[in-house]
Amino acid sequence: MNTGSDRGTNESATGDTTTETSAQNAAETAEETPHVSKAPAFIKASKSLHLSWQVGVFIVGLAVIAAGVAMLVLPGPGWVAIFAGLAIWATEFAWAHLVLRWTKRKVTEAAQKALDPKVRRRNIILTTVGLVVAGALIGFYLWKYGLVLPWDLKDQ
Repeated sequence: MNTGSDRGTNESATGDTTTETSAQNAAETAEETPHVSKAPAFIKASKSLHLSWQVGVFIVGLAVIAAGVAMLVLPGPGWVAIFAGLAIWATEFAWAHLVLRWTKRKVTEAAQKALDPKVRRRNIILTTVGLVVAGALIGFYLWKYGLVLPWDLKDQ
Protein backbone atom coordinates (compact mmCIF):
# COMPACT_ATOMS: atom_id res chain seq x y z
CA MET A 1 0.00 0.00 0.00
CA ASN A 2 1.37 3.38 -0.94
CA THR A 3 1.13 5.88 1.91
CA GLY A 4 2.55 8.72 -0.13
CA SER A 5 5.78 8.98 1.87
CA ASP A 6 7.83 7.34 -0.88
CA ARG A 7 6.97 9.49 -3.88
CA GLY A 8 9.58 7.84 -6.10
CA THR A 9 7.95 4.41 -6.20
CA ASN A 10 4.34 3.31 -6.50
CA GLU A 11 4.95 -0.35 -5.92
CA SER A 12 2.49 -2.23 -3.75
CA ALA A 13 3.16 -5.35 -1.70
CA THR A 14 2.13 -7.52 -4.65
CA GLY A 15 4.30 -5.64 -7.14
CA ASP A 16 1.34 -4.44 -9.26
CA THR A 17 2.23 -0.84 -10.00
CA THR A 18 -0.07 -0.06 -12.94
CA THR A 19 -3.36 -0.79 -11.17
CA GLU A 20 -2.49 1.20 -8.06
CA THR A 21 -1.04 4.10 -10.06
CA SER A 22 -4.07 4.35 -12.35
CA ALA A 23 -6.45 4.17 -9.36
CA GLN A 24 -4.52 6.95 -7.60
CA ASN A 25 -4.47 9.11 -10.73
CA ALA A 26 -8.20 8.63 -11.24
CA ALA A 27 -8.93 9.53 -7.61
CA GLU A 28 -6.72 12.63 -7.78
CA THR A 29 -8.29 13.73 -11.08
CA ALA A 30 -11.81 13.23 -9.72
CA GLU A 31 -11.03 15.33 -6.66
CA GLU A 32 -9.30 18.12 -8.58
CA THR A 33 -11.81 18.61 -11.40
CA PRO A 34 -14.73 20.90 -10.60
CA HIS A 35 -18.27 19.66 -11.16
CA VAL A 36 -19.64 20.73 -14.53
CA SER A 37 -23.29 20.67 -15.52
CA LYS A 38 -24.21 17.92 -17.98
CA ALA A 39 -26.85 20.09 -19.67
CA PRO A 40 -26.54 20.55 -23.45
CA ALA A 41 -24.61 23.61 -24.64
CA PHE A 42 -27.68 25.43 -25.99
CA ILE A 43 -29.33 25.17 -22.55
CA LYS A 44 -26.22 26.43 -20.75
CA ALA A 45 -26.10 29.44 -23.11
CA SER A 46 -29.21 30.97 -21.56
CA LYS A 47 -29.22 31.56 -17.80
CA SER A 48 -33.01 31.29 -17.44
CA LEU A 49 -33.15 28.15 -19.56
CA HIS A 50 -30.33 26.59 -17.56
CA LEU A 51 -32.11 27.42 -14.29
CA SER A 52 -35.29 25.84 -15.67
CA TRP A 53 -33.25 22.78 -16.64
CA GLN A 54 -31.85 22.50 -13.11
CA VAL A 55 -35.32 22.83 -11.58
CA GLY A 56 -36.56 20.08 -13.91
CA VAL A 57 -33.62 17.82 -13.02
CA PHE A 58 -34.26 18.46 -9.32
CA ILE A 59 -37.95 17.58 -9.64
CA VAL A 60 -37.27 14.40 -11.62
CA GLY A 61 -34.57 13.32 -9.16
CA LEU A 62 -36.85 14.09 -6.22
CA ALA A 63 -39.65 12.01 -7.76
CA VAL A 64 -37.32 9.04 -8.30
CA ILE A 65 -35.97 9.31 -4.74
CA ALA A 66 -39.51 9.59 -3.33
CA ALA A 67 -40.51 6.47 -5.28
CA GLY A 68 -37.42 4.73 -3.90
CA VAL A 69 -38.31 5.68 -0.33
CA ALA A 70 -41.83 4.34 -0.91
CA MET A 71 -40.36 1.13 -2.31
CA LEU A 72 -38.42 0.59 0.91
CA VAL A 73 -41.71 -0.48 2.50
CA LEU A 74 -43.52 -1.52 -0.68
CA PRO A 75 -42.38 -4.15 -3.17
CA GLY A 76 -39.66 -2.87 -5.46
CA PRO A 77 -35.98 -1.96 -5.63
CA GLY A 78 -36.01 0.93 -3.16
CA TRP A 79 -32.27 1.48 -2.73
CA VAL A 80 -31.65 1.21 -6.46
CA ALA A 81 -34.23 3.93 -7.10
CA ILE A 82 -32.77 6.16 -4.37
CA PHE A 83 -29.28 5.85 -5.85
CA ALA A 84 -30.69 6.45 -9.35
CA GLY A 85 -32.35 9.65 -8.15
CA LEU A 86 -29.10 10.73 -6.55
CA ALA A 87 -27.30 10.03 -9.84
CA ILE A 88 -29.87 12.18 -11.66
CA TRP A 89 -29.18 15.02 -9.22
CA ALA A 90 -25.43 14.49 -9.60
CA THR A 91 -25.64 15.46 -13.28
CA GLU A 92 -26.40 19.05 -12.24
CA PHE A 93 -25.50 19.60 -8.59
CA ALA A 94 -22.01 19.41 -7.13
CA TRP A 95 -23.24 18.46 -3.65
CA ALA A 96 -25.13 15.46 -5.07
CA HIS A 97 -22.02 14.46 -7.01
CA LEU A 98 -19.99 14.49 -3.78
CA VAL A 99 -22.65 12.51 -1.90
CA LEU A 100 -22.86 9.95 -4.72
CA ARG A 101 -19.07 9.56 -4.79
CA TRP A 102 -18.97 9.12 -0.98
CA THR A 103 -21.81 6.56 -1.19
CA LYS A 104 -20.04 4.57 -3.90
CA ARG A 105 -16.88 4.49 -1.80
CA LYS A 106 -18.76 3.29 1.31
CA VAL A 107 -20.65 0.61 -0.66
CA THR A 108 -17.37 -0.65 -2.13
CA GLU A 109 -15.80 -0.77 1.33
CA ALA A 110 -18.80 -2.67 2.71
CA ALA A 111 -18.66 -5.15 -0.17
CA GLN A 112 -14.95 -5.75 0.45
CA LYS A 113 -15.59 -6.20 4.16
CA ALA A 114 -18.42 -8.66 3.46
CA LEU A 115 -16.04 -10.77 1.37
CA ASP A 116 -13.59 -11.08 4.26
CA PRO A 117 -13.48 -14.77 5.29
CA LYS A 118 -13.66 -13.99 9.01
CA VAL A 119 -16.75 -11.81 8.58
CA ARG A 120 -18.41 -14.38 6.32
CA ARG A 121 -17.70 -17.16 8.84
CA ARG A 122 -19.15 -15.03 11.67
CA ASN A 123 -22.27 -14.24 9.62
CA ILE A 124 -22.78 -17.92 8.74
CA ILE A 125 -22.42 -18.92 12.40
CA LEU A 126 -24.86 -16.23 13.56
CA THR A 127 -27.37 -17.20 10.87
CA THR A 128 -27.10 -20.87 11.80
CA VAL A 129 -27.57 -20.14 15.51
CA GLY A 130 -30.56 -17.93 14.72
CA LEU A 131 -32.17 -20.62 12.57
CA VAL A 132 -31.60 -23.27 15.26
CA VAL A 133 -33.18 -21.04 17.94
CA ALA A 134 -36.13 -20.21 15.66
CA GLY A 135 -36.56 -23.91 14.82
CA ALA A 136 -36.49 -24.83 18.51
CA LEU A 137 -39.13 -22.22 19.33
CA ILE A 138 -41.35 -23.32 16.46
CA GLY A 139 -40.88 -26.96 17.44
CA PHE A 140 -41.81 -26.20 21.06
CA TYR A 141 -44.93 -24.31 19.95
CA LEU A 142 -46.01 -27.16 17.69
CA TRP A 143 -45.34 -29.73 20.43
CA LYS A 144 -47.32 -27.74 23.01
CA TYR A 145 -50.27 -26.49 20.91
CA GLY A 146 -50.18 -28.32 17.57
CA LEU A 147 -51.12 -26.52 14.37
CA VAL A 148 -53.39 -23.99 16.13
CA LEU A 149 -52.86 -20.29 15.52
CA PRO A 150 -52.06 -18.25 18.66
CA TRP A 151 -55.27 -16.21 18.47
CA ASP A 152 -57.39 -19.39 18.32
CA LEU A 153 -56.10 -20.88 21.59
CA LYS A 154 -58.91 -21.89 23.98
CA ASP A 155 -56.99 -22.94 27.11
CA GLN A 156 -54.01 -21.01 28.36
